[in-house]
Amino acid sequence: MTDATANQAALNNGSAGSATRAPSLWRYFRRSRLGMAGLALAGLLYLSAFGADFLAPYSVDHQFIRAVHAPPQLPSIRDADGFRWPFVHPLVLTMSPDGLERRYTLDTSRRLPLRIFVRGGEYSLFGLGRARLRLFGVENGEWFPLGTDGMGRDLLSRLLQGGRVSLTVGLFGVLLGMVLGTFVGTVSGFYGGWADGLIQRFVELLMVFPAIPLWMALAAALPPWWGQVEVYCAIVTILSLVGWGGLARQVRGLVLSLRELEYVRAARAFGASDFYIIRKLLIPGCYHHLVVIAALSVPGMILGETALSFLGLGIRPPMTSWGVLLEEAQHVRVLLEYPWLLFPAIPVLLAVVAFNCIGDGMRDALDMKD
Repeated sequence: MTDATANQAALNNGSAGSATRAPSLWRYFRRSRLGMAGLALAGLLYLSAFGADFLAPYSVDHQFIRAVHAPPQLPSIRDADGFRWPFVHPLVLTMSPDGLERRYTLDTSRRLPLRIFVRGGEYSLFGLGRARLRLFGVENGEWFPLGTDGMGRDLLSRLLQGGRVSLTVGLFGVLLGMVLGTFVGTVSGFYGGWADGLIQRFVELLMVFPAIPLWMALAAALPPWWGQVEVYCAIVTILSLVGWGGLARQVRGLVLSLRELEYVRAARAFGASDFYIIRKLLIPGCYHHLVVIAALSVPGMILGETALSFLGLGIRPPMTSWGVLLEEAQHVRVLLEYPWLLFPAIPVLLAVVAFNCIGDGMRDALDMKD
């Protein structure tokens, strides 16, 4: 019997229902308040990274020579004369008597009103042209909501831009790892025998090595002359190659149970090829579990990129990421004198919490559906 006949006979009980399961899974997922909260938080993080040029007050590499390690400037709505439109006082730089320490004070005699939709430095508008409109800022002055780094660059602008790299590394790394892990796990579980044994021994050997030292070893082998795009792709590949083993074992377990179901046996009896059974019956049967595994794997990818960049082995300047921003905060002196340099750790924490909540919500929805 041909594959077309097997399709008619088997999909009525198996993979044809996969298209109708997605709405029911979403219906159950919406009942999880924690999962919906995580989804909303993750959506805000990705929207802020997607619109970083518009949201950031300044460009990512703009330096303010007279504002090196400037502290955060908190907006205010009240002064000695009463309530006003939100404003900030400008910073005044002074030097210590020995000329070695910068000191910043607020010039309370001046006010810089906060404005919505102000003109700033030029940036590329998704490759369609150039734009200068920024969501917020001040006119005829400077405002650093989260302070500046050791080169006088606005930390909020760099944090928003760094989210593009850190968040997309997590997505692309999980996507590549899912493709590799799903393929290897499906082949291992479907064929069994010596192929299964060989694949599982290789996966176990890969999982024996500690993840961070293995990441560091692979990242340290990258050629120093590589550009930003090459390093970015290499980091994504390294994170994926190290993290696909656990996914492959889980997919193998699912395939071992799915291959004994009646609709899979019916497809075999009708003469369906192995490729057809894997592509149309087994992999669609793993979709829901793969989504849960993917959601729970994204935090590990983000933390992996952050750890590598923090150690100077990941993303390299002038490209920025949350790990690159945290690299300057690894010295005790910096933590004591410039604690605002730890702000990039907050979005890392939020991203990890958001995806863990999404994964837990999907897992609960899958349990309720089953």
